[in-house]
Amino acid sequence: MQGQRRTFSHLFAIGIILIAHTCVMAQSSYFRNWPAGTAPKEIGKRVAENFVARKLEVEQGKRQYVIYPEVCAWYGALTVAELTNDRDLKTRLIQKFDPLLTDRARQISPEPHVDYRVFGVVPLEIYMQTKQQKYLDLGKGLADKQWEKTTPDGITSEARYWIDDMYMITAVQVQGYRATHDVRYLDRAAATMAAYLDKLQQPNGLFFHAADSPFYWGRGNGWVAAGMTELLRTLPKSNPRRARILDGYMKMMASLLKFQGEDGLWRQLIDHPESWAETSSTGMFTFAMVTGVKNGWLPAKTYGPAARKAWLGLVKHIDSEANVQDVCVGTNKANLEVGPNLDTQLKYYLARQRHTGDLHGQAPVLWSATALLR
Repeated sequence: MQGQRRTFSHLFAIGIILIAHTCVMAQSSYFRNWPAGTAPKEIGKRVAENFVARKLEVEQGKRQYVIYPEVCAWYGALTVAELTNDRDLKTRLIQKFDPLLTDRARQISPEPHVDYRVFGVVPLEIYMQTKQQKYLDLGKGLADKQWEKTTPDGITSEARYWIDDMYMITAVQVQGYRATHDVRYLDRAAATMAAYLDKLQQPNGLFFHAADSPFYWGRGNGWVAAGMTELLRTLPKSNPRRARILDGYMKMMASLLKFQGEDGLWRQLIDHPESWAETSSTGMFTFAMVTGVKNGWLPAKTYGPAARKAWLGLVKHIDSEANVQDVCVGTNKANLEVGPNLDTQLKYYLARQRHTGDLHGQAPVLWSATALLR
C-alpha cells in the first residue's frame, strides 16, 4: 500500500511539473522565432546604444534637471544590459550616470514632484547590479523623501491624481523595495495604486487624461499600464491590495485588446480608430501584455498573439538609427490648453505633433524588450 501511495505521489508530482511546463511553453511560444531584425535582444541593444550615445538635456543646456523620459530610458537600457549580460553596455551606462553623484549633482532636482522623484529608479537599479552603497543612498533617499509628507489616508502628499503618477510614484517605491527588501516601499506603492484605481479607472477599464479632459489619451493610459505591471511583477500574492490591483490591470488589458489596430498598434486616442498609430503608448501596452502572459495573469491563447503582433508592429516604427517614430509630443490635458469644449479638445489630441527619437517612445521599446527577454 505504501508503495502504491509513493507511486501515486510520484506520478502526481510529475503531472504537476508537466502541466507547469506546458503552461510555460504555451506562454513563451508566442515570443520566439522572430523575423530577421525584430528579435528583442537585437532591438534592445540598438535602442540602448542610441540612448547611451546621447547627451542629456542638462548637458545641452536645455534644462536645469534630468527629466523623467531620460530616467525611463536609462532604466530600460540598464535592464537590457543586465538581461543580456552586456557588461560593456552596463559599464558605459553607469559611467554616464556617475558625474551626477559628484560635480553635476545639482542637476538632480530636489523639488517634491513626482516627475523628479522618479529619478531614484536609476541609481536603485545600478545599486542592484553593482551593490555599491552610494547608488542605494541616492535612490533610497529620493523614495523616502517622497513620503516625508502624507495625506490622511497615507498617500504621499505629492500625489496629484494624474494618471502619469501611477507610474512615476509607484516605480521608485517598487525599486526601493527591490533594492532593500523593506516592505514599507511596496506597501506605499500598493496603497497609492489602489487609491488611484478607485478614483480614476472608468467602467470600461481605461482612464481619462483628466476629469475635465475626458479622452482616453494613449500615453497617459500607457503610464498606468506600465505602472501596474511593474508593481504586479513584485507584489506578492499575500499583499492585501494585490487582488484590487490585479483586477484593475485585467480590466484595462481586456479593454485594450478590443482597441488594438490591425497593424498591432494602439491609437493616439485609444477608442478613436481614425486617430493615428502612436508608438509610446503601444510600447507601454506591449510591455504590460507580454509581462502578463509570461506571468500567467493573462490567458496566453488570447493575449499572446496580441502581444506578439504589438511588438512586430512597434519595431516597424524604428528607423535605421534606432530612433522610434510616431511618438506623441509632451501633452498637457486638453482643458488647460484649449478650454472645455469637447469638440475642440478632440481636435487638440488628434492634431498633436509626432516626433522621432523622443525618449517618451524610446523607453517603452526598451521595457518591452526586457519583458520579452525575461
